[in-house]
Amino acid sequence: MLLGAASDIAESIRILDGRPFVDLPVSAFELLAQAPDDRIYYSVRDPNGELITGLENTTVAAFEASHRIDPVFHDAQLQEEAARFVQVTRRFAERDFSGEVIVTVGQTLRARKSMALNLMIDALVPVALAGIALLVIAYFVIRSAVRPLEALSADLLKRDPYDLTPMPTDGLPRELQVMLDAMNRFMQRLERQLDAMRNLISDTAHQLRTPVAAIRVQAETIVEQEDEVARERTLARLLTRTRSLGGLLDQLLSRALVIHRTDSAPRRPLDLREVALDIVENRDHELLAPEAEVRLIIGEEPVMVMADEFSLGQAAKNLFVNALKHGVPPVAIGTEMSNGEAALWVQDAGPGPKPEVSSRLGQRFERSDKSREDSTGLGLSIVDAVASACGGRVEMETKQDGFRVSLLLPSVSDRGEGRK
Repeated sequence: MLLGAASDIAESIRILDGRPFVDLPVSAFELLAQAPDDRIYYSVRDPNGELITGLENTTVAAFEASHRIDPVFHDAQLQEEAARFVQVTRRFAERDFSGEVIVTVGQTLRARKSMALNLMIDALVPVALAGIALLVIAYFVIRSAVRPLEALSADLLKRDPYDLTPMPTDGLPRELQVMLDAMNRFMQRLERQLDAMRNLISDTAHQLRTPVAAIRVQAETIVEQEDEVARERTLARLLTRTRSLGGLLDQLLSRALVIHRTDSAPRRPLDLREVALDIVENRDHELLAPEAEVRLIIGEEPVMVMADEFSLGQAAKNLFVNALKHGVPPVAIGTEMSNGEAALWVQDAGPGPKPEVSSRLGQRFERSDKSREDSTGLGLSIVDAVASACGGRVEMETKQDGFRVSLLLPSVSDRGEGRK
């Protein structure tokens, strides 16, 4: 509006007798009259800054004198009220007059602010109503989505403290299913830990009852024994019993620790060759079977698996100890790749157990047919637990040169330098 009014006034300027003359057009004021509540200002000045027609305003006059770029918009005060101004310059190059005539038109901001307010109200009212509607819809949608949580909370409160069965996830929103899946996995870990604790208690009660009773009876016999020769024999049997009991306790605690580390211990790449080499280098076999010949058979290439080093070491140690106790020398321990699987195996020169016995090996309470004192079941149950935790298996086979027990695990790429 300001630019249109100023342009109309500039177009109406004529040169008469060498001086600018302005015949103010009605159209210019009709444009400004569209804001009837606003005050208006206009001025026309010659090249020397002299007022040809219009109103005097010192602030606007100073701006007109310093800006000659066409058009120029600026803000200033009009009768102590904020106003908006536009400056338009018309240039003349005639025989009797040459120079620039400056036209300035201004208007207060009442209509401008009123229009901005109306636009804002017109925009905010629908947005506010839509926002309120969205909030109401969101409230009911969220209430409907989280209502299953109330049922889940009630289910948890009613459960027995030992009930760790998975919670149903059918019919729940995807977000809640993710949370419940994580909770169910956590409950499964707790259940495995509780099972391990219950098995440890059960194994301890089952396995220790007979040895402890035998030790007590033999100790009482020694107290009552008067014959020195008989006393020595009884002491020897008591020593054997206590050693057997110590080994049994080691196996029980090792099995409990291995099962506990199944969920808690991080897994990292391991070279099965190093596990086999460590067992031989520890030279424990010289105490268990001093006369037994031990062989280490490993290749040049790494045999890598992802496992817990402690658990895998315990499993390999139990395989080796069982072969020393119940097999026939020489005993060999080695590693190899078999059909895409990493294998750590122990082999002795004997025929192995009978088929009906080998089918039960690995069960927690299975005992060897050679001796009631030594239990191979606990040792092999540790091997079986490690294999299951790592996604592998235990394989037993009778070969032409002996009986072999293999721990087969999924192989991984070599991520580190193996020891050769």
